Amino acid sequence: MTFLDPSFFTMGMWSIGARALGAAALALLPANTDVFLSKLQKAALEYLEDIDLKTLEKEPRTFKAKELWEKNGAVIMAVLRPGCFLCCEEAADLSSLKPKLDEPGVSLYAVVKEHIRTEVKDFQPYFKEGIFLDEKKRFYGPQRPWNEGFSGNLEGEGFILGGVFVVGPGKQGILLEHREKEFGDKVNPLSVWEAARKIKPQTSTSEKK
Repeated sequence: MTFLDPSFFTMGMWSIGARALGAAALALLPANTDVFLSKLQKAALEYLEDIDLKTLEKEPRTFKAKELWEKNGAVIMAVLRPGCFLCCEEAADLSSLKPKLDEPGVSLYAVVKEHIRTEVKDFQPYFKEGIFLDEKKRFYGPQRPWNEGFSGNLEGEGFILGGVFVVGPGKQGILLEHREKEFGDKVNPLSVWEAARKIKPQTSTSEKK
């Protein structure tokens, strides 16, 4: 086959077309990754209650997550990465709700899945409330399929996505569960506030149930 052979040009056009289609498909992947992922299971209250969290002090205290909401309810942000600018933006949005949440006494907290260098400290200007460590990443699970069976070093990972929960006191349950489907999938602050307004104050009678 020579350069002037018509079949040469035909093959060349097919090659260019295939490369163009491949590039277009790759460009669409980031916006449509959820198509390839299994549907996330909704979290059960009992599952969240049993999660072990740690304070970020020099001598950390380990406690059950239910302490965060068992009296007055709470809004909890599971942070993808404290150093992520989108996470800082979402944290600032949630922090703007603090004056409203204070009226019914609803707490605002964040959990992180790792404590690396100054990331949490740098995150605090955007989120001044309590921040705790979820070492087993249970607020982030069940995990995505590509993490199953992975036993390597997860320090600094950024593929386990975060979310936001609104949980009522006692056994009122989970009033809002926003699980990120892709990077930058922030919760709507209005949805958080609407869920928080449904929180019923814990009375001495309901505590005994």
